[in-house]
Amino acid sequence: MFSDIYDVIVVGAGHAGSEAAAAAANMGSKTLLITMNLQNIAQMSCNPAMGGIAKGQIVREIDALGGYSGIVSDTSAIQFKMLNKSKGPAMWSPRVQSDRMRFAEDWRLLLEQTENLDFYQEMVSGIIVEHGKVVGVKTSLGIEVRAKSVVLTNGTFLNGLIHIGDKNFGGGRAGERAATGITEQLIDLGFDSGRMKTGTPPRVDGRSLDYSKMIEQPGDTNPEKFSYLEHIKPLTDQRSCHMTYTSPEVHDLLREGFDRSPMFNGRIQSTGPRYCPSIEDKINRFADKDRHQLFVEPEGWNTVEVYVNGFSTSLPEDVQFKALKSVAGFENVKFFRPGYAIEYDYFPPTQLKHTLETKLVEGLFFAGQINGTTGYEEAASQGLMAGINAALKVQEKEAFTLKRNEAYIGVLIDDLITKGTEEPYRMFTSRAEYRTLLRQDNADFRLTPKGYNLGLASEKRLRRMEEKQKQSDAFVQFFRDTSIKPELANPVLESKNSSPVKQSDKMFKLFSRPNITTEDMRKFNVVEDYIENNQLDREVIEQTEIQVKYAGYIEKEKNNADKLNRLEDVKIPTDFDYSKLKSMSTEAKQKLSKVQPVTISQASRISGVSPSDISVLLVYLGR
Repeated sequence: MFSDIYDVIVVGAGHAGSEAAAAAANMGSKTLLITMNLQNIAQMSCNPAMGGIAKGQIVREIDALGGYSGIVSDTSAIQFKMLNKSKGPAMWSPRVQSDRMRFAEDWRLLLEQTENLDFYQEMVSGIIVEHGKVVGVKTSLGIEVRAKSVVLTNGTFLNGLIHIGDKNFGGGRAGERAATGITEQLIDLGFDSGRMKTGTPPRVDGRSLDYSKMIEQPGDTNPEKFSYLEHIKPLTDQRSCHMTYTSPEVHDLLREGFDRSPMFNGRIQSTGPRYCPSIEDKINRFADKDRHQLFVEPEGWNTVEVYVNGFSTSLPEDVQFKALKSVAGFENVKFFRPGYAIEYDYFPPTQLKHTLETKLVEGLFFAGQINGTTGYEEAASQGLMAGINAALKVQEKEAFTLKRNEAYIGVLIDDLITKGTEEPYRMFTSRAEYRTLLRQDNADFRLTPKGYNLGLASEKRLRRMEEKQKQSDAFVQFFRDTSIKPELANPVLESKNSSPVKQSDKMFKLFSRPNITTEDMRKFNVVEDYIENNQLDREVIEQTEIQVKYAGYIEKEKNNADKLNRLEDVKIPTDFDYSKLKSMSTEAKQKLSKVQPVTISQASRISGVSPSDISVLLVYLGR
C-alpha cells in the first residue's frame, strides 16, 4: 500500500499537523498526513476565532514565514478586530471571528492543492524506532509506513477522557474516539509524560436567544487582515458578536452542582489552563465577583449555532442548562450540545531541542498540545517549525530556529524548552521581553526573508515586503529631513493642546509628540503631497508612524537584544558534565543537567539558575 519511504510523516491534522504537513511538503519533502478522520482536518475544537492578545502576532508571523493559518483566517473570517488599539503598537493584536465550517474546508482545500502531500485516514498506534532513530509509524490495523522523520501532533487525543458531571468516557473531542498506544510506547522509550485538562462551553441555538438584552460587539469600521499577501482582501461585510453577563443567581445555580463537578469531587486530577478557567472555577476562585462576561459568538455566516465564550464547564448537563437559562438573553435557550472538560496526555517539553526534535529519539518531532500548550495559534506555530525542521533534517541542511528577539514563536519555543510547563501554556505579550520589536505590523520585515530562504515564502512576497520597507524608510527620512515654520506648525499643535514652537523645526520632532497623529501631520500640504506623489498605502503610513513615534524604544530594545545575543554565541558542549563545577549550586547543576542548554543565554533563562551560577560556567568554559 505504501511502497515508498516518506521523508516526513505528520500524525494528526489539527492546527499543528496541518501547518507541519504544509511546510514539509512545500519545502520539497515527500509528506504523508495521517489523521483519524479526514473530514475534521484543521477542526476548530473550541472557539471559532483566530488571533487575540499575542496570538494575533503569532498568526502574522506564521503568514510572514509562508504558513497557511493567516490566509485561512482571512478567507473564513466573519469579523475582524484589532485589539488594544488604545495602547502602544507593541500591544496591538489582530483577531478574527471565524466561520467554523469554512475554516476547516479552506484548510483542506489548501492542503489538497499542496504538491508532495499525501493523505491517509487511520489511527496511529505507535512509532517504529530502530537504533535510537524513528523510521516510521504503525497504525491500529497493523499497517507499517516507513519514513525518515515523524512529527507527532496528537492534540487532546492521547488517552483523552471527556467529563460531563459525574459521567466520563474516552474521546479526543466530542464525537471522536481517543488515540491509544503512543503514550505507553513513548514511556517505554524513556519519555516522561503528564496529564493536562482543557474545557469547552455549551453550543446553543441562536434562534432561541434574545439579543436585545445583550450588548452588540461589532467588528472594526475599517477591518484589516492577517495575511500580507496582496490577493487576500479584508472583509467588506461582518457579523456582530454580543456580550452579556452572569449574575449572583446564575452563580448560585452553578454552585448547586459543585458536588457533582469532576473539578471539585476529585475525578479530574490534572491541571487546566490558568487564563481560560471554567465558569465553576471562576465563581469559586473569584467569589467576591457578582458577574462575569460572556461573549456570544456566531459559529459562521449562515449557521444558527452559537458559541458561549466564557461559560466553559464540565458540570452536569442539567446544571449547565438551568444556570444558562438565568443569563440575560438566554431565558429560552436551546442546547445543541453541553460543555465538557477533557483530560489528555502530554510530554514535558524540556525533552525537546529548539528544533522541536526529541532528545531521546532522532528524527521524532513533537508539536502542539503534546508539548503542553493551549490554543490554535501556539499549536500552528509549533507545527510550522516542526515541519520545517523535519524537512531540513531529511535534506541534511542546517536546522532553523528563531531567537526571542526575532519572533513570538521564538519566545514560545524557548519558554517551553528551557522552562517547561506544568499547566497549559498560553502566549501573552508580557512573556516577550522584546515586544516593541515583535509587533504584529512588522512580522513580514522580521520573517519573510527567512521564509524565502527556506523556500516557503515566494519571491513575489519578498519583493513586495522589500518595497514596503523601502517606502517606509524613505518616508521616515522625509520627516527627518523636512523642516516646518512656526506659522504653519502652531495652528495644528495648538488644536491638539500641544506646545507651540518658536522657530523652524524638523517634522520628525513634531511627529514624535505623543498626541500628534498621522492625520494631524497630513494637514501640512507637504506631507499630503508626499503621500500622493509616492502612492503610499495604509501599511506604509502606519509603519512610518510607528517608526517615528517609537524610535527611542525600538533602538533601546535592539541594543539590549544585541547584548543578549552575544551570550547566544557562547556554546556549551553537548552532554556537558555539570557535576564537576564545585562552585555551582546543587539546584543549578540539577536543572542544567536536565535541560542541557546549548548556549549560555539559554542557560541563564532556566529557573533556579542564578547569575552567579552563570559566572561559574563562563569562567570554566573560558578555560
